[in-house]
Amino acid sequence: MPSHEQSRIVRVGAVMGRVIQMKLNYERSCRCLRHLVDKRKMNTNSDIQALDLPTVYHAIALREYRDAFTHAQAVAADEGAGTLVWVRRFDTIEFAVVLEPEQKLSQARCALYAGMNAAADALGTYCPPEKPIEFAWPDTIMLDGGIIGGCRLAAAPGAAEDAIPDWLVLGVNLRSVVEVTIDQTFDRGTSLSTEGFEMMDGNKIIESFSRHLMAAFDGWKAGGFKTLADRYLARLQVAKSVRRGLDVNGDLLERRLPDLKQITRQPLTAALAVPQWLDPATGEPWM
Repeated sequence: MPSHEQSRIVRVGAVMGRVIQMKLNYERSCRCLRHLVDKRKMNTNSDIQALDLPTVYHAIALREYRDAFTHAQAVAADEGAGTLVWVRRFDTIEFAVVLEPEQKLSQARCALYAGMNAAADALGTYCPPEKPIEFAWPDTIMLDGGIIGGCRLAAAPGAAEDAIPDWLVLGVNLRSVVEVTIDQTFDRGTSLSTEGFEMMDGNKIIESFSRHLMAAFDGWKAGGFKTLADRYLARLQVAKSVRRGLDVNGDLLERRLPDLKQITRQPLTAALAVPQWLDPATGEPWM
């Protein structure tokens, strides 16, 4: 067979493969969307949708048009630590937790890494084994190379770097399903349904997160910041010819090969000012 004919066959095969994969993703998203919409119609009673959380938490449920992160900040001073605000949405898993840290703000801000670890562990419980869960520093959660969502952190107004803040709010947003057309492609993001989380109940992710977050804080307290940092760094996306670490205040430290003596610092405070995973035009994870 002539070489140009073989090349044509290979190209045609590659195109067919992409079309088949797009069709499978489309059908999977449609099945998941129908399931979640049907479930939402059935679960009109708030008791049916209640979360099964450890006793240290108390939940506040919001309607689908509300913002968990904003609401948690508004009630943090009155409701206190352990308040978990969540939104009843079928397309996104959205919730926020009120924390009352014991460290000064410059160190307590590392609670973001505890939240990132807990979110990844919660997803890992249900994730298809062939789909890697990774982080893009500091706040973005990647699933098989696509943005699935991330975490964000807010402190009580007026909190000083060298003082213990009255509260922190840790917010989490994970895209569970997106309605797609068969020829639609995504530049940066993905969804749980697209990546094989079929018939996923978002409540289970929140419940799992709540327990993993407790474990993350226990590990931080018992083993020091290094325990927390090592687990985060194990999922951080690899950068070519760069060794990465975290300072005790959460700053990213980078040493480039071959000169490991030169350290580049990226401040966590500045990086958290604008969530890296959030599309400002939509208020949702990047797609």
